[in-house]
Amino acid sequence: MPVAQPSSPARRSVRGTATLEGVGMHTGAQTRVTFRAAAPGDGVTFRRVDLDGSPNIPARLSSVTAVERRTTLATNGAEVHTVEHLLAAVAALQIDDLLVEITGPEPPILDGSFTPFLEALKDAEPVEHGGEAQEFTVREAFSVAEGESSYLVGPAPALRLSATIEFPHPLIGRQSGSYDITTETFARELAPARTFGFVREVEALRAKGLITGGTIKNAIVLDDEAVVGTTLLWPDEFVRHKTADLLGDLALLGGRIKAHVVATRPSHRGNVALGRAIRLRATRTSGTVMDIRDILNVIPHRYPFLLVDRIVEIEDKKRIVGIKNVTFNEPFFQGHFPGHPVMPGVLIIEAMAQVGGMLLMQHWPRDDHANKVVYFMSLDHVKFRRPVVPGDQLRCELEMVQFRGKTCRMKGVAYVDGNVVAEAEMMAAVVDK
Repeated sequence: MPVAQPSSPARRSVRGTATLEGVGMHTGAQTRVTFRAAAPGDGVTFRRVDLDGSPNIPARLSSVTAVERRTTLATNGAEVHTVEHLLAAVAALQIDDLLVEITGPEPPILDGSFTPFLEALKDAEPVEHGGEAQEFTVREAFSVAEGESSYLVGPAPALRLSATIEFPHPLIGRQSGSYDITTETFARELAPARTFGFVREVEALRAKGLITGGTIKNAIVLDDEAVVGTTLLWPDEFVRHKTADLLGDLALLGGRIKAHVVATRPSHRGNVALGRAIRLRATRTSGTVMDIRDILNVIPHRYPFLLVDRIVEIEDKKRIVGIKNVTFNEPFFQGHFPGHPVMPGVLIIEAMAQVGGMLLMQHWPRDDHANKVVYFMSLDHVKFRRPVVPGDQLRCELEMVQFRGKTCRMKGVAYVDGNVVAEAEMMAAVVDK
């Protein structure tokens, strides 16, 4: 008798609206953010309502463009700086879909903590609103290193963050903390912790155009011996803030995480590298964007030549991720290395191409898909890195690098368990059947 699988949690947005105003930490711009409901599956999106056309900037890892002292997102020439405080509150409340209208290049820093964003989002009334939340479940331990930052990631029933920081200052030194991430724990133990910096760094950072809006009212400022103009909420307020920053950066995964992350000297650059590693190595247990029925309505391939089972990500019609579950029952294993089954390399490329075709078809109206077909015109820089065998899950990531008329150039990479198995550049065109 089959065992019933636990259902995935429902996606969440907000019922109402809420607004915050203030100055940005790094840009010094006076801005206003307004939280609004978004449709199931939309994810978290920043909308620059001060710019022509009100461009959207998805809160995704693929949008990250800068990680020095803050996390910056950009797309189509529009950018938004210092998103980590706002996104940490979004993650703590397990909000999956949210529109963040913003009137400038950076959310306000407010008091330098996460609490104002958390309280504003609570005022907007988080609510379940349909669809399944995407979850990233870590099944096997792995490590990530980026510069001075290092991370160990292991299985856990929910998200737990442990962090250790070290600064040569008498009030900081080496600090460690470990927290189960729930709304209540975040609000009590992490959200009030404020951002911090050192007097000795101010001149150099402002010369780079950073911290132009920073003051002792919106940050903990330290001279060589003490805190200037305020008192600490906890002696270890510094590691608490860095832990919450880590949560905000991990929100760029676009889903909920089941893992224990142990971070040593976490940084925005390291946090983003960690998020990318989790995206590659974790099991995605829900959040399918297109299932097999949707796929069959878009591309003409059928058994035994349909080599994509589901689409799990589509970003702004420029990036797509598809999954192929490789089993021993694949017909090609009957004749390809019998007794030593290995997926033919050309079929790995074909699987990537079918996922790429799904991306290209997103640029045509859905009711016209039955009249179109994708032909591939060229393959370049094809490389096979390691074999794919029964039991593997092939993850194909395609990014559109050029699109003109009905023709596009894409770059594709196929992974198994976070390891590259093949890569290629390809050109394709959409033609009438």
